[in-house]
Amino acid sequence: MFLHKEADELIAAVTYVKENLAEKVEELANQIIVAFNNGKKVILMGNGGSAGDAQHIAAEFVGRFKKERKSFPAIALNTNTSTLTAVGNDYGYDVVFSRQIDGFAQQGDVVIGISTSGNSKNVELALELAKKRGCYTAALLGKDGGTIKDKVDLPIIVKWPNTPRVQECHIFIGHSVCDLVDQAF
Repeated sequence: MFLHKEADELIAAVTYVKENLAEKVEELANQIIVAFNNGKKVILMGNGGSAGDAQHIAAEFVGRFKKERKSFPAIALNTNTSTLTAVGNDYGYDVVFSRQIDGFAQQGDVVIGISTSGNSKNVELALELAKKRGCYTAALLGKDGGTIKDKVDLPIIVKWPNTPRVQECHIFIGHSVCDLVDQAF
């Protein structure tokens, strides 16, 4: 049956994450805990489904994940359509996120790019600028990690050929990070 095949593939992909990426997920959570303890923020970004994941993870930090706690400063750069369309129109789509990093990012912030291909130019340019500004940079990536894997402090690569499974693993990783951060506070 189709659904059984899809479920089996998802289980295999999540098992890959569990067996290969657990330490990196914990490292990202620890970096975020340090940032929040120091009054810094988390900035996320992505395109398409990855934009939805960035927005979702930011909402978990600002609102709550599993338990009542103070709000944490987190923002997804892909949510302001006026900024995206103005910057895209005036400067080009490749800089829609780096232009916002220029305005928002400060040393000590954690900046997370999400790209299933690992080759999203606008995410890559923003992460490069964030790193130059003294931010801790991480990326949730798919396939072989693309060009972004070599540009960040922490590449978390779901080496899986099927984009929907990569996206499902990215949100699983995001939720795991949120859970670890919740436990620390």
